[in-house]
Amino acid sequence: MSLHEKQQTLKHHKRLATGLFILMAVVFVAMLILQKRTDAAYLGYIKAFAEAAMVGALADWFAVTALFHHPMGIPIPHTNLIENSKKRIGDNLGNFVVDNFLVADNIRPYINKVTVADKAAKWLSSPKNNQLLLKEAAHIVQDILQKLDDDKIATLLASKASSLLQSLPLQNLSAGAIDYVLAHNEQEEAVTILAKKIKEFIGENEKLVQQKVHEESFFFIPGFVDRKLANKITTGLATYFEEIEKDKQHRVRQEINVQLQRFADDLRNKPEWKEKLQNIALKFATPEKLNTYSKDVWLQLKSSLSEDIQNDQSVIRTYISAELTTFATNLENDIKLQNKIDKFVRYSAYKLILRNSKKAGELISNTVGNWEGRALSEKLELEVGKDLQFIRINGTLVGGLVGLILYTLSRFI
Repeated sequence: MSLHEKQQTLKHHKRLATGLFILMAVVFVAMLILQKRTDAAYLGYIKAFAEAAMVGALADWFAVTALFHHPMGIPIPHTNLIENSKKRIGDNLGNFVVDNFLVADNIRPYINKVTVADKAAKWLSSPKNNQLLLKEAAHIVQDILQKLDDDKIATLLASKASSLLQSLPLQNLSAGAIDYVLAHNEQEEAVTILAKKIKEFIGENEKLVQQKVHEESFFFIPGFVDRKLANKITTGLATYFEEIEKDKQHRVRQEINVQLQRFADDLRNKPEWKEKLQNIALKFATPEKLNTYSKDVWLQLKSSLSEDIQNDQSVIRTYISAELTTFATNLENDIKLQNKIDKFVRYSAYKLILRNSKKAGELISNTVGNWEGRALSEKLELEVGKDLQFIRINGTLVGGLVGLILYTLSRFI
């Protein structure tokens, strides 16, 4: 029932009770007038009924009105009880709810009926609900991303990167990287490419070699001799580097491996390398550069995540959707898992209610206590006022009957 309907119902029953009182008053006056004109005995009975009914109606009107208002606006003591006692009413109501409802024996039967897992599984198994959940999650993530302070995030990342850089064992990491390269022969490909490039460079720059040989040669040596010598140098070098390129067991390759291993051992064991590597790291990772790098990385990550999360076909959403579907299927078919989840939910709810039962009482007490007195009276009157008007009506009729009985007895005694 709406507020307007409650107000109209209350007014209707107030009019009904008041109308009955007015009717009794009219009957009483009519009987007084008729008794002056005639001596009919029955008029006395009717008058006694009407007179007692008015008294009963007025008494009950006063009692009902005194709960919510000062009768006729007169501040009579012990009237307007609801407004004057709202704090006590709130305390008593809160204590009543806590002591009679939020106790273990009363809430346990309801808690034991709670089943969450099966309903959650069926809800998640629906593609419509799955997409709805994804969309809501995407909106939440998007909202969080937009509200984040980029500068603070960048500063935090830079700070963490700086701390991490200072704590990293750069010697062991560098040495370990070289060990990994040697263990997997990753250096062989680099040597092959380098040897090939040097061979090609020599072949493409034969005239440069001839020029250098001629410039360094004595003036009395003929030019054809210089050219012959230059040709021998270029051919020899090209052939040498071709051998390195194609021969995986070439001694140069072996020497490179030995030197790399020796360098890894020096990095790991010589203390001076710790300072050198630290200085190199700090040179390339100054606070200003770290802040710039961190902000660039964060903005790129934020932009990518924001774009991806909005796309219905994004990798993230596709992955989460598949995981939700798998979880829903497993949950729906796994009775043991359902029982475990339901048991956990019941236990948590049971514990939470009992732990906070006093707070619930305080909430009720404070809410009622903080209501404006007049507003509280009006709320309660709307809820129970209709029934209280029947008290007035019953008081009128019962008062009349009692008056009639007493009058009748007085006539016979």
